[in-house]
Amino acid sequence: MQFSKNIKRCTALLLSVSVLSCLIIPSGIANAVGMSNGDKFLGNIIASSVPSDYTTYWNQVTPENASKWGAAEPSRDSMNWGNVDLIYNYAKSKAIPFKFHTLVWGSQEPGWIGGLSNADKKAEVIEWIQTAGQKYGDSQLVDVVNEPLHAKPSYRDAIGGDGATGWDWVIWSFEEARKSFPKSKLLINEYGIISDVNATNNYLTIINLLKSRGLVDGIGIQCHNFNMDTVTTSTMKTILDKLAATGLPIYVSELDMTGDESTQKARYAEKFPVLWEHSAVKGVTLWGYVEGKTWKTGSGILNSNNTERAAMVWLKGYMATHGGSQDTVICGDLNGDKVVDAIDNALLKQYLLGKISDFPYAQGKINADLDVNGDINAIDYSIMTRYLLKIIPSLPYK
Repeated sequence: MQFSKNIKRCTALLLSVSVLSCLIIPSGIANAVGMSNGDKFLGNIIASSVPSDYTTYWNQVTPENASKWGAAEPSRDSMNWGNVDLIYNYAKSKAIPFKFHTLVWGSQEPGWIGGLSNADKKAEVIEWIQTAGQKYGDSQLVDVVNEPLHAKPSYRDAIGGDGATGWDWVIWSFEEARKSFPKSKLLINEYGIISDVNATNNYLTIINLLKSRGLVDGIGIQCHNFNMDTVTTSTMKTILDKLAATGLPIYVSELDMTGDESTQKARYAEKFPVLWEHSAVKGVTLWGYVEGKTWKTGSGILNSNNTERAAMVWLKGYMATHGGSQDTVICGDLNGDKVVDAIDNALLKQYLLGKISDFPYAQGKINADLDVNGDINAIDYSIMTRYLLKIIPSLPYK
């Protein structure tokens, strides 16, 4: 068996391993979030360059535009991955989750696709998804279909159209994404949900079609200012509960709120806790944070000179008491029980054999990379096995 052969090959190398080191989770708000205490991250977007203070505040990354199809393939068969690579490699270097955003979306689709036949359109979508998967297949999260209620792609008839379900093109997209991103959590993403029960019900129709086929791993809700500034907290709670009833985790994918300093702070203080403290919400990603560099004027929580606005000051204080402490994180702990034992060893083996695509712990993939080389492989399994057999005295700690 190839897996066993790989274990044997790496044994000699590992006999010389005496000191191992793991990456350290960033400080600031990200530290207060405490990815180590389990379930939630507080992330943001990166545009064309990485802000020097990024990990002072955030511990998850989504490219703002770089990984959208129109940006990545502006001319047919001419790929532009440079900016995606920059952001992806940064996330890897900091050991924080990366979300690929997005595979199928009616906005920012490549302009050249409209002139193709349906057969060629389908072939190009398949090629796009497969190529993205080959490069970024270990992304923790992937927005497979973005805004299906509001921005259907022009090429949807080529990939199934409405079909018998009314959403065959969405189902097809997730089927293709599952093939190319077998290790990633596949998400659907939509705006206008957090403030509208009717829109939520329409969204749930699509979600339940995907869920019944085992194709979707989480629900994305955008939570932009045009909904968040005026929504009531009671409506937010109602909608979060409706989405949570599916049993799927919720990811707040594109959060921003506007207003002068006082108003913006009041909105964050009133509404952010509703999102963060809901048990089904597993991550919150703001859509920009420096004023003058966000898509919507007035949505930044840092001023253009990088001084903190009142909303940021409030958010830091809130996360210090609600984000969870930065507990010691044990490398090798794949199920979040703070010990490394035979259960973790079995989970790692199942993962390497392709029987599972993720671990039952948000930190699992980071903790599984025991030699910190950016990959989870037979060497990591051998390290854990040797530790459990008491051949080596300890595992590294984050």
